[in-house]
Amino acid sequence: MSDNIRITNTELLSDHWYVLNKITYDYQKKNSEWVTHTREVYDRGNGATILLYNREKKTVILTRQFRLPTFVNGNDSGMLIEACAGLLDTDNAEDAIRRETEEETGYKVSDVRKIFEAYMSPGSVTEIVYFFVAEYSHHMKVAEGGGIEHEQENIEVLELPFANAIRMIEAGDIKDGKTIMLLQYAALHGLVGGREKGLRV
Repeated sequence: MSDNIRITNTELLSDHWYVLNKITYDYQKKNSEWVTHTREVYDRGNGATILLYNREKKTVILTRQFRLPTFVNGNDSGMLIEACAGLLDTDNAEDAIRRETEEETGYKVSDVRKIFEAYMSPGSVTEIVYFFVAEYSHHMKVAEGGGIEHEQENIEVLELPFANAIRMIEAGDIKDGKTIMLLQYAALHGLVGGREKGLRV
């Protein structure tokens, strides 16, 4: 732990869905002065996300589902196009993303590759997301996907031409951060038929 940060109080504000704490801490600045801050921190666990791509067909698998926070912040339909993702729960990141891939998309993949990890909203959320890519083919399709019924998931599986997905970022049809990061990675590294021309990162 850092010597220039001292947590002095943690107050539980909510434990209904995930955990929201109000944390008071002392922070030592570069001039050695100590200051006190209070922040709210949302802990929902860590997650993983994956881009499934088919090099031969030049396609990717994405999902579409209702996301309430986007609806209350101006997304009229509340629907969001995303890469497959989920929380780790008690699994490691690789096992979790294989599980989520099969549950959400119906594809059973084994050869997944971690490309990086990132804090997605470090000003308020503790979550680290582990990013993966994997090639898919139709013989890997073992179920319809769509998520788990008892978790009230209602996920539509989309197979899109990769070039279309890139254009959907520029058109504002794809606004999910993790999905944009994965698609840009695929374009920059030529995962789907070479480097995408005109991509701005």
